[in-house]
Amino acid sequence: MTSTTTRPPAAAYRDPIPSEVRVAVIGSGFSGLGIAIGLLEDGERDFVVLERADDIGGTWRDNTYPGCACDVPSHMYSYSFAPNPNWSRSFASQPEIWAYQQDVVARFGIAPYVRTGAGVTAADWDEDEQRWRIETERGTLRARFLISGTGPLCEPRYPELPGLERFEGAAFHSARWDHDHDLTGERVAVIGTGASAIQFVPRIQPQVQRLTLFQRTPPWIMPRPDRPIGSRERFLLRTVPGLRKLKRLGIYAALESRLLMFNHVPQLRPLARKLALRHIEAQVQDPVLRAKVTPDYDLGCKRVLLSNDYLPALAAPNADVITSGIREVRAHSIVDADGVEHQVDTIIYGTGFRVTDQPIAEIVRGRGGERLADRWVDGVEAYRGTTISGFPNLFMMVGPNTGLGHNSIIYMIESQMAYVRDALRQARDGAIGALAPKAAVQRAENEELQQRLEGTVWNDGGCQSWYLDARGRNSTLWPDFTFLYRRRTARFALTDYDVEPLRTAPPVDAPAAVPATEPVAV
Repeated sequence: MTSTTTRPPAAAYRDPIPSEVRVAVIGSGFSGLGIAIGLLEDGERDFVVLERADDIGGTWRDNTYPGCACDVPSHMYSYSFAPNPNWSRSFASQPEIWAYQQDVVARFGIAPYVRTGAGVTAADWDEDEQRWRIETERGTLRARFLISGTGPLCEPRYPELPGLERFEGAAFHSARWDHDHDLTGERVAVIGTGASAIQFVPRIQPQVQRLTLFQRTPPWIMPRPDRPIGSRERFLLRTVPGLRKLKRLGIYAALESRLLMFNHVPQLRPLARKLALRHIEAQVQDPVLRAKVTPDYDLGCKRVLLSNDYLPALAAPNADVITSGIREVRAHSIVDADGVEHQVDTIIYGTGFRVTDQPIAEIVRGRGGERLADRWVDGVEAYRGTTISGFPNLFMMVGPNTGLGHNSIIYMIESQMAYVRDALRQARDGAIGALAPKAAVQRAENEELQQRLEGTVWNDGGCQSWYLDARGRNSTLWPDFTFLYRRRTARFALTDYDVEPLRTAPPVDAPAAVPATEPVAV
C-alpha cells in the first residue's frame, strides 16, 4: 500500500501504563483501533489500548504464513471512514493489510494511546469502586469501562493427538509460522483444511519433498476472482469524487446478496453447488482425489473458501490427501486410522482458532467474582453481541453472534463502534457509574437469534463447523442481513439496561477533539 505517513516506531508504544483511565481497550486489531479512533473523534483522551504483542495489528500481525491474504475484497475490508484507494489487488495480502493498519494508526494519531507488551492477565469488576481492576504484564490499572477487542481469531486451536508429545521434528501452527525453519526437501504433514491451509499449501507444495494433508472434512471451494488493480484504476479511485464509496457499495451489495442463498432463498443453493463442483472437476482429474475433496454437505455449512491453486497443489505428484483420520503420532511419523505410517519431518497445524471458547472469558470476572467462562459454560451469549448481563461496563467487539458467513466483519465492527460510543456518551452525560443489560432482555434476544438460526445452512447443513459450539449451538454467526444488525445497534437504549448512578465525582470533561483527517462515519 502506498502510504503518505510514517509507521510509528516501536518505542512509541512503550510509555508507562497509566494507573487509571476512563476506558481501557484490550487488543489493537481492527476492533481495538477502530474504537480508539471513535474515542478520539468523541473528544475522549482518557483511554489506553493494551496490546500483548510488540506491535499493533492483531490477527493481521500474527498470521504471516506464506500466501496469507483476505478473502473479502480489499475495498470492503477497510474502514468506511479511512478508505484506501491504493490497494494493489482486489484481495489484499497480509503485508498490505498490516501496512494499512499501521497507516491508520499514524493518520489518526493513535500511537500515544497504545501500550505494547501489556497482555491482560486478569480483569475484575470492583462493585464498590464501579471500576475494572486490570492486571497486565506491565502493571495494574483501573478503568471505568473495559472494551475487549481481542476478537475470535486471536488464540490458535491445536489438535489433541495421541503421541503428539513424542514427535521429534518441527511443529507449529499456521498463525505462529516458523520462518526460520526451511521446509525445502522435507516431508511435511499438514493437519487441517481451513482457510489458512487453503492459502499456504499451494505455496509450500512446490518446495517440499512430500506433502501429506490430513483432512477431516473437505471445504467447498469457489474460484477466487483476484486480480491486480492497475495504476489507472487507483488514480481514478483517488481523484474521482464518490467513486470509492460507489465501489464499496457495489461490493457490499454483492456480498450481502449471498445471504439469500445461505438463508432466505435456499433454492439458489444448488446453482452455487453446481459452480463449485465444476471448479473441482476442472482442477482435479483423478477420480479418487476428486472424491476425497468433494464435500458431502450443503454449501455454506462451513465457511466457503476461495482459491484457484489449492486443488492443483493437492493433485501434484508429491502430495497425498489422507481422509481416514490419525491414529497416533510417533517420533518421526504419523500413523493414519488405516494403520499406514507416513514419515514426517515437520507438522503444520491449519486447525484454526478458539472461536467458541475464547480465552478472554477465562480472565474476566464480573459481579460477585463470577468468571465469564463460568457464565458461558452452557452457551456463549451477549446482548447485541456486545454487552453481558452481570458484567457491568464491559463491551465485547466481535462478540457472540456477530460473525458473518457472507460479508465483511469490518461492517459489523463499525456498527458495534457506534453502539459502544453512544453508550459511553450517555454514561458521561448522565453521570452513570455502571450499566449492564437486563438478564431478561439478553435472554429474549438470544432466544430469538437461535430461533432465526434454525433451519439455516449454518445450523442444518450436514457438517460440523467452528460456527457451532460443543453442544451444537450457533453462538458465532449473525443470522440475517448486516444492515439489520446496524439498525439494532444504531442507538444505545438505556431502558434495556440495569443502570446505577455514579457514586464518585465524574471525571473532568475531556478537551475538544482534534479534528481527524476524515470524519468517522459509522
